[in-house]
Amino acid sequence: MFFGPDLTLTMLSVIVFFAALGLAFYVVVGYPLLLGILAKRSRNPVRKSHQLKSVSVLLAVRNGEQFIAKKLESILKLDYPPELMEIVVVSDGSTDKTALIVGQYDSDRIRLISIPHSGKCAALNVAASSSQNEILLSTDVRQTLAPDSLKLLINCFSDPSVGVVSGELKIRKGANSDELSTGLYWRYESRIRQQLSTIDSMFGATGPFYAMRRELAVPLPPDILLDDMYLPLAAYFRGYRLVQEPLAEAYDYPTSRRTEFARKVRTIAGNYQILFAYPSLLGPGNRMLFHFLSYKFGRLTLPWLAIALFVSSCLLPVPWRQIAVGGQIFFYLLASIDPWIPDRLPGKRVSSTIRTLVGMLIATLWGLSVFFMPPKTLWKETKIDATHL
Repeated sequence: MFFGPDLTLTMLSVIVFFAALGLAFYVVVGYPLLLGILAKRSRNPVRKSHQLKSVSVLLAVRNGEQFIAKKLESILKLDYPPELMEIVVVSDGSTDKTALIVGQYDSDRIRLISIPHSGKCAALNVAASSSQNEILLSTDVRQTLAPDSLKLLINCFSDPSVGVVSGELKIRKGANSDELSTGLYWRYESRIRQQLSTIDSMFGATGPFYAMRRELAVPLPPDILLDDMYLPLAAYFRGYRLVQEPLAEAYDYPTSRRTEFARKVRTIAGNYQILFAYPSLLGPGNRMLFHFLSYKFGRLTLPWLAIALFVSSCLLPVPWRQIAVGGQIFFYLLASIDPWIPDRLPGKRVSSTIRTLVGMLIATLWGLSVFFMPPKTLWKETKIDATHL
């Protein structure tokens, strides 16, 4: 049968429209639902037992005077034998009172190393090379740790298949819809990570609080944006599991949507870097290839699926063209007016969720800037509302 060019274009636009719509829905909604089913059927628990291993706490910090005292207090209050724990603080060219505050603590327990500003990866390399214990615990300056959290992480290393263990990051309740929406997104993300951990392994760690076996650590390249993916993936490709211990809690402050957007851009840019650093992620050498494509790689395709969806909508036959294009315009319009929709209105949760999703699409495109500018320019200071401190 002969198809004219107009009919062929229409059929192609229909195929592209439904393919893009279906794939986008799968990445955002379908895969998390499928993952939940697979996790419930999984029979791959981490074999935990009470044990004690020597731990080096690595804390790389730059200009952290707002948080450093609370952070060190929470580390010192960990329910763990002091003789099995060393604390190495590397001040990455701090220009505030960070070093002065650290210097006020007992030097037998806390060791301060000051280096010229070189970036987090360089600071972590210095911290790791200056430490000596079996387990490396990497943590950031802003989050406080639950007293039992370290013991709970260490118990997971009783399982010889486990190479990296992440804690559970809890975001304190936000004061407004902006802060609440970022906390909601993190819960969505954390659930996916926990389910991957249940099945076999995550593809990284929870950056503010994770532990790994020293023998699995590798030097970090200076421009890598995601140490919490680069280091754990080195263990993953040696056959180890990267798991999450949901009972080992760390607590963070809520952040604004603007701050979260900057963090998301850096995270997405870091994911692009990781694809080049570990090309095996996209090949048969990745034992969880299906999950990686559905999750991490799928997220990177979302902006292109959105573009394909809109372009193909413009080529659909009438009246479907008006319905599809109008629906997408309304979708993006709702995201754009969300800041002015009062929190008390019942539709606020819908508009806020849509705005979060649109922000993720924009951040994914913006993350491509890592190929055109120095990666360090994507590091932005995290601003915390003073009322939370």
